[in-house]
Amino acid sequence: MKSLLHNSVGACALYVSLGLCLGIILPLAEAIATESLTVVRIEEDWELVVGTPDANSTAPQVTCFISPTQDIDSLHAAFELNHHSQAEFTPGGLQLQLWDDEILMSATSPLTESVLSSNGETIRWTQAMELAAGGLTFEITGGSSTTWGNFGGDSSLRASFTTELTNLNGYSPTTSVQHSGIGYAANRVVTLSLKRVRVTLQDGAVLEDTTERVAHTTN
Repeated sequence: MKSLLHNSVGACALYVSLGLCLGIILPLAEAIATESLTVVRIEEDWELVVGTPDANSTAPQVTCFISPTQDIDSLHAAFELNHHSQAEFTPGGLQLQLWDDEILMSATSPLTESVLSSNGETIRWTQAMELAAGGLTFEITGGSSTTWGNFGGDSSLRASFTTELTNLNGYSPTTSVQHSGIGYAANRVVTLSLKRVRVTLQDGAVLEDTTERVAHTTN
């Protein structure tokens, strides 16, 4: 299924996604042709609500994905929370990995390796990708937590790679949500949710989709 651009009335404006609001729904290629829209930056706001973590077993272990296309068979990023899987497993901390299909291109981490241990902790962050000058940059910004404090917005959680992509119009939040989740001890997580998505166009306009998408919930 291809991602869509929605040309809707009122506050809905234009969005890159699937089924976001009422209005006129156009296939992506048609919308770009008629509106001359070029997406150059995507920002996803995520929220993780932890139930009862277990520091002794490094539980839970969470991974979120973001990709410029509707799969993770090419260039994409993975953001790991409460563990590092590359180059070898390390308990705790945060790690941003850049992959080309199944080939690891880079892995960056802040210095902190604290392990989740606070019941009911809420962690928020933004994972973004931006296309500029033949390069695709993935980064984590605006992170907040009890365990790791504020994180992101520097080179410790940023990675870039050359690309032949000329826009990010192939992006879909559905891909991010479908591939993100709890790799270990899912019962210790209350919710993992993509709260909202912001799309920046080549002309600088910023469009927002406030649809909440749940990647994991424990009832």
